[in-house]
Amino acid sequence: MANVELILLQRVEKLGQMGEMVQVKPGYARNYLLPQGKAVRATKANRERFERERVQLEAQNIKRRDEAERVAERVAGLTVTLIRQASESGALYGSVSSRDISEAATSSGLGITRNQVLLVHPIKALGISAVRIELHPEVIIDVKVNVARSLEEAEKQARGEAIVQEQDEKPELGPLFGQEEEGEAA
Repeated sequence: MANVELILLQRVEKLGQMGEMVQVKPGYARNYLLPQGKAVRATKANRERFERERVQLEAQNIKRRDEAERVAERVAGLTVTLIRQASESGALYGSVSSRDISEAATSSGLGITRNQVLLVHPIKALGISAVRIELHPEVIIDVKVNVARSLEEAEKQARGEAIVQEQDEKPELGPLFGQEEEGEAA
């Protein structure tokens, strides 16, 4: 299937900068870039319109990037704490998703949406994880997510103390059903 040619209206990670003409698969264009407003089809009319509006679009992009950089400086080193139920081994009953992180960050003073949370895999264990937040396509910050069973545990984790205890010894299992132990005679 032939690729689709697009003009990027903003920087897209691993694809290109604003104003570049790129070729992508039709599904990527149709399902992500075009509906999100990140690109337009590279028709003659759109090329002319983009060249006319290029200065204005670049000025808007610079303004949004500057605002995002100011916010990034203000919330540098942000840590959000999430209290979840977990097993003794530290595995969560459920997981922490991008929605949970965005809600916690918003309550901490960083107003973001779940689409701005760049979470590769949901968090499924207790501990501190670094999560990337995209404030602008060119401004990405790291936020620490502290997942614990209680506030006391979260404070211990923040100090660097281990909360999940290693189990060195496994409990002894008795003889299997129908088998005799050594030394016993029937």
